[in-house]
Amino acid sequence: MADPLKTYAERRDLEASPEPAPEDRQAPGGRRFTIHRHDASRLHYDLRLEVGGVMKSWAITKGPSLDPSDKRLAVATDDHPVSYGDFEGTIPEDEYGAGTVMLWDYGRWVPDKGLPQDALEDGELTFELFGEKLKGKWALVYMDTRSGNENWLLIKQRDEAAKEDTEAEDLPARSAKTGYGMETIEEKSGDGRVETKDRRGSASPPDFRKPQLATLVEAPPEGDEWLHEMKYDGYRLIAAVGGGKARLYTRNGKDWSERFPQIVEALEDLNLESALIDGEAAVLKESGLSDFSALQESLSKGRKDIVFFAFDLLELDGEDFTDKALEDRKAELSRVFSGVTGALRYADHVAGRGDAVYDKACEAGAEGILSKKKTSKYRAGRKKTWQKVKCTLREEAVIAGWSPSDKDRPFSSLILATNEDGDWVYRGRVGTGFSAGALDAIGEALKEIERKTSPLKDMPDEVKDARWVTPKLVAEIEYAERTKEGRFRHASFLGIREDKEAEEVSAEAVEPDDGI
Repeated sequence: MADPLKTYAERRDLEASPEPAPEDRQAPGGRRFTIHRHDASRLHYDLRLEVGGVMKSWAITKGPSLDPSDKRLAVATDDHPVSYGDFEGTIPEDEYGAGTVMLWDYGRWVPDKGLPQDALEDGELTFELFGEKLKGKWALVYMDTRSGNENWLLIKQRDEAAKEDTEAEDLPARSAKTGYGMETIEEKSGDGRVETKDRRGSASPPDFRKPQLATLVEAPPEGDEWLHEMKYDGYRLIAAVGGGKARLYTRNGKDWSERFPQIVEALEDLNLESALIDGEAAVLKESGLSDFSALQESLSKGRKDIVFFAFDLLELDGEDFTDKALEDRKAELSRVFSGVTGALRYADHVAGRGDAVYDKACEAGAEGILSKKKTSKYRAGRKKTWQKVKCTLREEAVIAGWSPSDKDRPFSSLILATNEDGDWVYRGRVGTGFSAGALDAIGEALKEIERKTSPLKDMPDEVKDARWVTPKLVAEIEYAERTKEGRFRHASFLGIREDKEAEEVSAEAVEPDDGI
């Protein structure tokens, strides 16, 4: 696979230029945008959209126009690293692109429909900007010319954000990041980068709060009042940040900071006084989808490929955000994470079109989607303003025992149960999906909690030969269907859920759509 940042690196002496070096390519799915005001050989603006793990870039000589009747030439340039979205400073003389660079605008963007890669290949990308200066819908349209350049047109679409006879030069020529003008940026950066003031201070990380949980439904809700997110296959975490320190808590309040040192370090670098952030730790495959088994392997081997996807903001700089609307919380969260790369990622969403988002997610092989009412407040516990729709049948169950194996392995299958009003109810067996390492680790763990009597309320004949354990270990499984007795058929083991208590695991019922 060709390196999309090869041209960027070859054109620059990154020992002499303060521009960011190409980092490991970001996983696809990010939706950041920036506009740089660049006083190079001639003043121009650079539009950058995060697509496929890089910043796709276009040079706009006259800058964007908010007037739909204007069509501005946008010349495609080389892809930039995602970290360039935070760059502001002065590129020295004799270096490629020499001159002062202002971070004129930044925020997030959302494609109007489909995948942006496909739209760019087809020659027309329509999208919406949520920036400090630019907002509303825009279009990039490819021009079939013989100039040798890849020329596009940037056109403002007619909406509430459109303004006749208004262009970029009519808006404040000040940085959206620092508030500085071009001369001040040049003075403060010299031949380097403008450093922002450290706001971290001495505040303590906020106290843990119990997270909001989603209700399982059969189909995504309809209407533009719903925001749809990818369902990540990882560990739910609440991140508490303050005074340059950070802690990570499971949904039950266990401190797991030591298990995710790279995420803690990245959170401690956030330039804010304090925050309480809801998100999920996950590992992405090459396809851009999260994988729970890969996450467990990364944790066991100390790999640094774990990413924290932030999707909600509960507190910021001492202010409680839980009574604000979800769309406002996410807008502020996207600003907090603007310019952030590496182990931290803002979890973006699509407004409306729930069926299309769900179909696309399932087609790509995702676990499912989360649908959240955009006006909803954040409330702990399971609420219908957050709904989850699964592409595959997956669930947690508690290990109640195991069947002995006549082969050279610790067990033949695991006996599964769920807690229903204090009783352990049999839910079937799982005997496939185990790696050699998982077999040995689970076998050792079962020895420590072995007991003589069955914990099950009713014991079917098919498990009479079982060895029993105290129900403590929670397994995640995938299955084909449930029987009328509620038992899993063709179950396959996915992993052990260390973030959940056994007593919390009950059979997950699908809630009817009541049009909330």
